[in-house]
Amino acid sequence: MSAREWIIAYSKGDNLRMYWRLFDWRQHTKNRVFKACLTFFLNRAACRHGGYVGNGAVIKGIPSLPHGLHGIYISRYAKIGSYCRIYQNVTIGEVARKAPEIGDGCIIGAGAVIVGAIRIGSNVRIGAGAVVHTNVPDNSTVVAQGPRIIIKG
Repeated sequence: MSAREWIIAYSKGDNLRMYWRLFDWRQHTKNRVFKACLTFFLNRAACRHGGYVGNGAVIKGIPSLPHGLHGIYISRYAKIGSYCRIYQNVTIGEVARKAPEIGDGCIIGAGAVIVGAIRIGSNVRIGAGAVVHTNVPDNSTVVAQGPRIIIKG
């Protein structure tokens, strides 16, 4: 990959390797000042790419983000397993300072919203536009509500 291609990929949000390295570094550092500096740079980078990953979020491994951080919001109380794939405009939010715990190998479709103190099992597929607020067992699929057709006239 040439330098030009790398710069274009990074500016689109496709190349976030450095972001996840800094994120992992922040999770393992004990120095408060250094952690604050890393948090500043991570928040700037996430904002630049159109997303937010909370300061206390626990993410095992590097998640696959096919569209970069575009529109992704991950609460600071969230726990995400390894080998997860998260598409654009996903919200992993909190309710009363309690956020979801997502298992390993999950796929979260575009525009999905996951909120509350719930547990999403391993190898779960969450469809685009789904709103999840209850526990989901392992190896299952969650889909959005079916469309309603309203005929005028």
